Amino acid sequence: MEVEKFSYDNKIVRNFAMATLLWGVVGMLVGLLIACQLFLPQLNFGIPYLTFGRLRPLHTNAVIFAFVGNAIFTGLYYSLQRLCKARMYSDILSKINFWGWQFIIVLAAISLPAGLTTSKEYAELEWPIDIAITLVWVVFGLNMLGTIIKRREEHMYVAIWFYISGWVTVAVLHIVNSLEVPATLLKSYSLYAGVQDALVQWWYGHNAVAFFLTTPFLGLMYYFLPKAANRPVYSYRLSILHFWTLIFIYIWAGPHHLLYTALPDWAQSLGTVFSIMLIAPSWGGMINGLLTLRGAWDKVREDPILKFMVVAVTAYGMATLEGPMLSLKNVNAQLHYTNWIIGHVHIGALGWNGFLTFGMLYWLVPKLYNTKLHSVKAANLHFWLGTLGMVFYVLSLYWAAVTESLMWKQFTPLGILQYPNFLESVTQIIPMYIIRAVGGTLYIIGICVGIYNLLKTAKQGKIEFNEAAEAPALLHLQKEKGHRWLESKPIQFTVLATIAILIGGIIEFIPTFLIQSNVPTISSVKPLTALELHGRDIYQREGCVNCHSQMIRPFRSETERYGEYSKAGEFVYDHPFLWGSRRIGPDLHRQGGKYSDVWHFYHMFEPTSMSPGSIMPPYPWLYSQTINTSETEAKINTLRSIGVPYPKGYEKAANAELMLQAEKISKGLLKQGAVVTHDKEIIALIAYLQRLGTDIKAGVQNQER
Repeated sequence: MEVEKFSYDNKIVRNFAMATLLWGVVGMLVGLLIACQLFLPQLNFGIPYLTFGRLRPLHTNAVIFAFVGNAIFTGLYYSLQRLCKARMYSDILSKINFWGWQFIIVLAAISLPAGLTTSKEYAELEWPIDIAITLVWVVFGLNMLGTIIKRREEHMYVAIWFYISGWVTVAVLHIVNSLEVPATLLKSYSLYAGVQDALVQWWYGHNAVAFFLTTPFLGLMYYFLPKAANRPVYSYRLSILHFWTLIFIYIWAGPHHLLYTALPDWAQSLGTVFSIMLIAPSWGGMINGLLTLRGAWDKVREDPILKFMVVAVTAYGMATLEGPMLSLKNVNAQLHYTNWIIGHVHIGALGWNGFLTFGMLYWLVPKLYNTKLHSVKAANLHFWLGTLGMVFYVLSLYWAAVTESLMWKQFTPLGILQYPNFLESVTQIIPMYIIRAVGGTLYIIGICVGIYNLLKTAKQGKIEFNEAAEAPALLHLQKEKGHRWLESKPIQFTVLATIAILIGGIIEFIPTFLIQSNVPTISSVKPLTALELHGRDIYQREGCVNCHSQMIRPFRSETERYGEYSKAGEFVYDHPFLWGSRRIGPDLHRQGGKYSDVWHFYHMFEPTSMSPGSIMPPYPWLYSQTINTSETEAKINTLRSIGVPYPKGYEKAANAELMLQAEKISKGLLKQGAVVTHDKEIIALIAYLQRLGTDIKAGVQNQER
């Protein structure tokens, strides 16, 4: 049998590992800062670029795409070469993948604090960066598939199945959700509006978690856990069942993020059903991982690498049980919009993704540098600091969530809200925010210990950038049947996986987009004026959607507190939707007319002057920055092109109308002692806030048709 000699590219693995450590610290330090801003709003520093609203998407993008993304590339580039017995298809494509991904991260780090955002959760980056992401992702896919095709192993190991499905699905999710129409070089509007945009966004948002934070990491689990334990995967058949049921079912579950909203009931129910079904494949994967360690539990007690991996897989099991439980309507009614959701996602981020990443790196770095881990004690210290940090972090948020939920829904014996002022629940959970920050600090200290340990490990060894290897040439000697045949056919496998993940999305999208009765219109709902449109863009820029929802659910506690529940037809001109997913502050959908213009004027300048105890940061720059009326015409034309019924020629007269409306607001403010010129951004924001929810009045819901 002919034996071929080749080499593995370890340099690209080393580069991605270094990027993982760098961005992990950066992303989590930003997270710690915004966590502290919730009990020390002074840490917003009165600087536009450092407010909670602008930094929160930077934190989520840095952790998801910079830290976890680079970890995926680290593990995949190492394991794929060895599973395929082949060097990566192209060194040039590997370098483009690495430097292109880092360039995108830097662009995100610049653009998000600058307020350049689409405001769509986990997809905030503007259209030029979206295009760059698509190109780099295609480069990565070509390199991965090229390597698999030229492999010297007959069958694709289970980890490769998850790599393929992750790449295909993330590509589909990103492209569909990022369909937007540019208005300017740095501003775009989502192609979808209202309910349709919400469905697409949470189809993306839920499955970005599924196919970026989960399936590639399951691939890493199937490779690195058996390697670290020196044992085979527990069950090959369970691996097959786990893979195909997971990728088919996962894609349907997105609507469970929109329970009790204006999304059609059939879509909500569909999301709930498939979310419950997800427990089986998810726990099948967890069981397969944990039972791989059968007979090796004595080693787990001694080996910090296995400790990290066991807790990671357990956290995966916890998160994938909790997600379906939160999709039950009775549970969701209590916990949605509360801090429980934040605790839930951090079990996945800190436990599943974070701990598996460090378990992988503790195993991988000594292998790369042909040495032993510098300090087992330091690795154990990292493990316990991280574990304790997670416990403080998650339990404090769960306690805060229960407190919030009970206070929001509590009525007196006379049938009135016990706590009508939303701020009462905010001040009550401040101690929990402090404990959460302590937990985050412990976790970051653990990471610093880990980085020091890994750097010392690398320093004491020597890496071979082109590691010599040899393997027999691939020979197709026998005909396979069933899944074994599919494992030897990467193109057919990729096509079948693509079909499996497309079915759910197609079935959810077609009725929502093609059946008009699913999104009824309301005759009194009109497009925003030019001034209000600028105000909405400022609202997005400042990240207000990160703290405030615009979706009143049909609960007595919410209608008593906020007003008439939200209707699907109210959002038909919203590009994008701004329903939000968390309430750090109150819902704003019926904000219009609730307070006077002068109240908003002083509240935005110094929130505590109108709401003592508020943790909202001030926005003094809105009083000096001028409305950018040079973009008005382009914005109106762009929105008209995607269905907003602005009259023909309105764009030419829009700025004149804008000035008239702005002057009216500024003159009204002047009469009450608030001095500001009509061309300032605060005027536009006030106009937008005063418009919210005023297109329909309580009792006119029967106008829906």
